[in-house]
Amino acid sequence: MMLKRTLIPFILLLSFSMHAQKKELKAVNKLVESQDYATALEQLQALTPTIDTAEAKYQAQYYFLLGKTYGGQSEFELSFEAFALANEIESSNGSSKYTSDIAKLIDSLGIEAVTQAIAENKAGNFKKAASLLILIYNVDKEKNVDYLYYAASSAVNDNNFDLALSYYQELKEIGYTGQVTKYYATDVETGEELDLSEENYILFQKLKQYSNFRTEVLESKLPEIIKNIALIYVQQERNDLAIGAIKEARLANPLDVGLILTEANLYIQLGDKMKFAELMKEAISKDPNNHILYFNLGVITAEQGNRTDARSYYERAIELDPSYDASYLNLAALILNGETELVDQMNSLGTSRTDNVKYEKLQKQRESLFLEAVPVLQKLIDIDPTNTEALTTLKNIFGTVGDVDNFKKVKEKLEALQQ
Repeated sequence: MMLKRTLIPFILLLSFSMHAQKKELKAVNKLVESQDYATALEQLQALTPTIDTAEAKYQAQYYFLLGKTYGGQSEFELSFEAFALANEIESSNGSSKYTSDIAKLIDSLGIEAVTQAIAENKAGNFKKAASLLILIYNVDKEKNVDYLYYAASSAVNDNNFDLALSYYQELKEIGYTGQVTKYYATDVETGEELDLSEENYILFQKLKQYSNFRTEVLESKLPEIIKNIALIYVQQERNDLAIGAIKEARLANPLDVGLILTEANLYIQLGDKMKFAELMKEAISKDPNNHILYFNLGVITAEQGNRTDARSYYERAIELDPSYDASYLNLAALILNGETELVDQMNSLGTSRTDNVKYEKLQKQRESLFLEAVPVLQKLIDIDPTNTEALTTLKNIFGTVGDVDNFKKVKEKLEALQQ
């Protein structure tokens, strides 16, 4: 009998406690729905000491409301943690009352967190941006793997190379490429091209409202990831690891021109221009119609003093892409670079008749050099009429060779741009 007397008050107390928790959680729910998150959080915190002894359904409701409350205050990490606990409690008890709502709320909060991360990046708060992005990644690593890549970029911008390296290494280990297929169709009525899901891409092909269906495969980000790993190693003066990272990647992807360029850029960082040129030639052999490859090879070859080969590379770059203005500018500079040698020879001559003859000959060669650069600069100005560097050089050439009319024309164009 004594046992029964002891048990009855306990049962009544427990029943009262459960009823109180149910009532309090209901009140918190109303506060959350009215977006009074501060008061809701105060009441939830008051319940914290007793929640571990509550029924599973009340525990799940408690953490669900806690997640919504923190989410309403943009406390993303605390919100995700609370939702994870709610899911865990429901899963262990075979319930799913809040599962669907939690999934929707996490998606919504994820979008909000990404938006904030973008704003932080724009404001130069790269550390905060990286922490937000890695938080979203950790919520669902398979679904949100792209955010690990963006977090690494933010960490690089924050000069936190150790953190960035760990992110890039994780991307490399999981085989991340960021390579996806994009689907497009044009609305016949508006002429607007739409970005579609794969499902809608298939569905819309049966509708007369859409046309010009096309797909686009985005380039793999693996070469950039490997490059960044290598460049971080260079930044940390771990050059052997940098070279090893590139060579490992190239063994796995021997035909990837992007990785060849990554290795070439690494050797530029290390100051090995000979190796750079060698790799650029290898890249050209695999991608012979890439004007940028010829342009870059022209730059390095010119720096090595081989003007003849450098000129042929620039001319080939122009042939492949006549609209790329940098090729014209560098070719003109290469041609005019020969003036220094001629001027040195002219300045070394004396005043004898023989020296005067030599001087006049060198002077004609100099003028010929200038005139050789004129059509190159004129073509560059046709492409970019606002290029003051090209216009100034052209003006000086016309002034030197005595072409007064063209000198005045170019001078007027420069003055118009400077107004």
